[in-house]
Formats: sequence, C-alpha cells, structure tokens
Amino acid sequence: MKVHRLVWKKNKQRSAFFLFMAPSIAGVLLFVLLPFLDVFRRSFATAVTGQFNGIENYKTIFANQAFQLAVKNTFRFTFVCIPILVVVGLIIALPLSKLKSAGLIKSLYLFPLAMPTATIVIVWKLFFYKQGFLNLFLTKIGEWSGLWGEIHKDYLGSSAAFWVLVFSYVWKNTGYTVVLWLAGILGISGEMLEAARVDGATEMQSFFRVVLPNLKGSLYTIVILSFLNSFKIYREAYLVAGSYPEQSIYLLQHLFNNWFVNLDFDKMAAAAVCVGGFLFAVIMVLQRMWDKNE
Repeated sequence: MKVHRLVWKKNKQRSAFFLFMAPSIAGVLLFVLLPFLDVFRRSFATAVTGQFNGIENYKTIFANQAFQLAVKNTFRFTFVCIPILVVVGLIIALPLSKLKSAGLIKSLYLFPLAMPTATIVIVWKLFFYKQGFLNLFLTKIGEWSGLWGEIHKDYLGSSAAFWVLVFSYVWKNTGYTVVLWLAGILGISGEMLEAARVDGATEMQSFFRVVLPNLKGSLYTIVILSFLNSFKIYREAYLVAGSYPEQSIYLLQHLFNNWFVNLDFDKMAAAAVCVGGFLFAVIMVLQRMWDKNE
C-alpha cells in the first residue's frame, strides 16, 4: 500500500511538472523550432519558386564578399568585447563586494540597460561626431597644452567606429556583469576565506586560490549572456550609421537587414542556418567545458 502511494505521488508530481512546463514547451515549439525548421527547408530552395536547389544557397553566401566581411567583423567584435566585459565587470565587482551599501551602486550600474537605444544613439552622436564633445574636449586640451590644434576626426565614419561600438557594448552590458559577479562573490563562504587568511594566504593568493575557483558558475553565465548579447548590438550600429555603415562595423545583422529589403530570402535562410548552428555549437562547447570542470 505504501509503495502504491509513493508511486501515485511521484506520478502526480511528474504530471504537475509537465502541466506547468507545457505552455513554455508549446511556445518554443510553435514560435522557435517550427519556424527554424521552415527556414532550414528554405535554405535548400530558391526564393521565388521554392524549387529544391541543393547547397547552391550555401555556396552563394560563402562566396559573397559582404557575408565574409560581416562574419569577420562579427567574430572580431565578439572576441574583443567578451574578455573586456568579463574583466571589467570583475574588477568593479571585487571592491563593491566589500561595501555594505552596494545595492544603490548596483542599481546605477544597471541603469544603461533601462535606457532606450535611441537615447543612447543620440548621446554617441553628440559625443563622437566631427563637431562632437570628444573633439571639442581634445581641441581644448591641445590649445591649453600647445601640443596640437583643432581636431575634427569623424570617429563614426572611420575605422575608429569599431572601438566606439565596443565602448557602447561594454558600457551598456557592464551592469548585469557586475551584478552576476557580485552574486558569485557574495555566495562564497566566509569561512573558506577566513581559513585561507589563517593559513597565511595573502589577499592576492586568496583571490586566485579561493575566490576565482568558486566563480566558475558566474563566469559561465556571464560568457553565455555576453556572447548572445554581442549579436544584438545591431540596433546601435544601425541607428548610428544606417544600413551601410563604415566597413569595420558592418555586421551580420546589417547583412540580414539588407538581404531582407532586397527579398533575398534564400540567402537569408542559408545564412540564418549557419549562424544558428554556430551559436548552438559554441554554447554546447562551453557547456561541455563547464561540465568537465564541475
């Protein structure tokens, strides 16, 4: 009788779990998986007639110079931004973790996430254009020091636009990175740190031997979120420089937008499958690395 009761209770819990998850599973299936399967099908067909043409669409996009440029710039942007964001967030979070009034400061760091993208773009335009605040500031320093004259560099119309975009990404995403680092640091047992100090460990040794090894979970979460968010920087780049920005910030999202406008749905489908497959592969690799370190 007791065994039947336990089995009944377990089945009831399992049913409740599936009932609770059903709306989410249905939503993912209906709005994510099925549309992606349709995109995958279209990647092997022509845009107008829908006739099967094998891997011709994939050959076309890999031979396309705009696609090559967009892939190169997107990879470069991602692999430059993520290390900077991770390190900057940790550097800020370490001293904050020792403050008792860190709550208000955390709110201030999250403020950029709440700002509309259009507002951020206006600020960047005022700051980085030829007659922007940065050039005026540098001109004043040059006049005061006598080292240079007037500066009218167009940061958004030159290769410097890439670093403006990097700065924008790091500035906007540092907040949640700091919060995640803080959650990880504050979750470390004080007894472990105290034991390290008793054993004669210095502040630096405690950091590398105790703090960092216990922050692997936070690091994994931050890297995944930062990696995904690096593919969402398109709004800032698009609003600042339009559909055809300076070459260094021509990203995959620009390419998709331009192909959509030109109704090149076959190329869009093939490129979307490649990008989706790459994102999935990277996340799986990171997950495998995380599991090995557990």
